[in-house]
Amino acid sequence: MKRVKSSTRPSAKLPDAYFKLVQRHPLLSIRNEGELDAAQATLDSLWSEELDDGGLAYLDALSDLIIVYESNRHAITPLPPHELLAEMLAERSMSQAELVRATGIAKATVSDMVTGKRAFTVDQMNSVAKVFGLPGTVFMPVPTA
Repeated sequence: MKRVKSSTRPSAKLPDAYFKLVQRHPLLSIRNEGELDAAQATLDSLWSEELDDGGLAYLDALSDLIIVYESNRHAITPLPPHELLAEMLAERSMSQAELVRATGIAKATVSDMVTGKRAFTVDQMNSVAKVFGLPGTVFMPVPTA
């Protein structure tokens, strides 16, 4: 889930819409899956509504509560760089040859990077990440415990 933030902070006096939304779904720490489902349903319903500053402030706070719960209870284990690259290529229906053309990295090197036979260099991380519009750090090796 992406974090949603309004462009400006509401003034100290929030519009009534904020308090109406708090009455609809109170802003309390999420403690279990049922509360997460209810919070997510409220959040989903707000996407289709026109929100004023109060509604946007509420949306910010509710999304923060969801993010905190999910990051504590549903942490996603990062993929090793080669698996991430293979997944990103598949997700975008991009061939290794297209990645070779986009990055200038040798064909054999790209093949070895995708299969995990070769670790990424810093330059390769940055080149590949740039193709996907991401920071190079997404291809950093996953620390082992």
